[in-house]
Amino acid sequence: MSTPLPAALLAELSAFIADRMGLHFPKERWEDLASSIASAAREQGLSDALTHVQRLLSTPLSRAEIETLASHLTVGETYFFREKQGFKALEERVLPELIASRRVQDRRLRIWSAGCCTGEEPYSMAMLLDRMIPDLAEWNVTILATDINPRFLEIASAGTFGEWSFRAIPEGIRDRYFSPLPGRRMQINRRIRGMVTFSLLNLAEDAYPSLVNNTNAMDIVMCRNVLMYFTSERAAHAVDNLYRSLVPNGWFLVAPCETSQVLFKDFAMVGFPDAIFYRKLAEPVPSFSVPAAPAPFQQMPQADHPQRDRTFAVVLPAPVTPPTVISPAHSAQALANQGRLAEAGEVCSRSISVDPLNASHRFLRALVQQEMGMLGDAVKSLEQALYLDQDFVMAHFALANLGKRLGRHALSLRHYKGALRLLETVEAGSLLPESDGITAGRLQQVIRSAMAEETPGP
Repeated sequence: MSTPLPAALLAELSAFIADRMGLHFPKERWEDLASSIASAAREQGLSDALTHVQRLLSTPLSRAEIETLASHLTVGETYFFREKQGFKALEERVLPELIASRRVQDRRLRIWSAGCCTGEEPYSMAMLLDRMIPDLAEWNVTILATDINPRFLEIASAGTFGEWSFRAIPEGIRDRYFSPLPGRRMQINRRIRGMVTFSLLNLAEDAYPSLVNNTNAMDIVMCRNVLMYFTSERAAHAVDNLYRSLVPNGWFLVAPCETSQVLFKDFAMVGFPDAIFYRKLAEPVPSFSVPAAPAPFQQMPQADHPQRDRTFAVVLPAPVTPPTVISPAHSAQALANQGRLAEAGEVCSRSISVDPLNASHRFLRALVQQEMGMLGDAVKSLEQALYLDQDFVMAHFALANLGKRLGRHALSLRHYKGALRLLETVEAGSLLPESDGITAGRLQQVIRSAMAEETPGP
């Protein structure tokens, strides 16, 4: 029989979880915390939750152990077209406007389900787009689905679901997009499954927005029933990053219970019947050219009010501030984060023409090409980067991800394994070049999760 956890230990455990994972367990939720810890202990083969907690508090935990613990501390329950009023607002108001505007531009949509659990939400979005865009095959659509829990991602990638996932599904969806399996389970069809890319990501700790993990320039970010688990500080940090992950006029969706004027102060609130969304309003487009040095003499500008002193004054020469140097990589990434991909691609091409032996320039160009839907060109750019630097870990990783997306599983597996071989020689805490702050140990976990998701299906 498991020993009850004393209040003092639960208080220490709650503080530890808040610090390491950003998850919030106030005193009124300590009973839930104790139950979750007992479940985690049983998975570890321990009958005593007290022993498990003492180990957690006394031993440094790996990122994988933290994520396993997190899977027990958060609810993994969801279903297709959950919060139907939100999907109705998407179908009737948000997506028609977005699709119409992009149809005359680049036919490109980018959507992120942040905290996707077992995949019902991103698959619901894929099915919705399939019904709304008759010529979907001619579009460049990205649906990124991320979660902290590798096991959830394996289930999501397999695309098989039980009856509980269908309890609110609109009429006709099951027959159109699913095939029956033994045991009253259903398999989502290959085309819809192929529209969604699943990836391991911790909203409390990982870097985003980033070209490297494809979390930039999103039109819609869905982060529902996730932020309510975070401490206020971690939630504010996550919301700031998610705000920057959106293009101007992009949409941010949270659960009805998570709406907050304080937490989402940078967004404009948009009300629909029975649903509230948030929107990142358009901002002036910044220039990425290198500014010129100031002139030796400056003239005070004319006052902008007619009643104020209109006198001009000549001032002494100001100290000359060196011009801000913006590297091609930062310039290209900043442009890509705003969805200005053609300009980002031009910056990459110019960088390559100046320094053709620099593998990093070709790597960055591949990431931009991938976002533009130029997948064959992206493969070539990554192969060129690896020809110049065969030990370029992030290029191996990017090429493996691209192979997975293209269905070239042999290519994908070869480069995942190549990246893992290289990572074995690097300290787990070392930051990897061109990774936007990813450590070697973290990338190993992400790769193993991605390899585990390779599941055949109809």
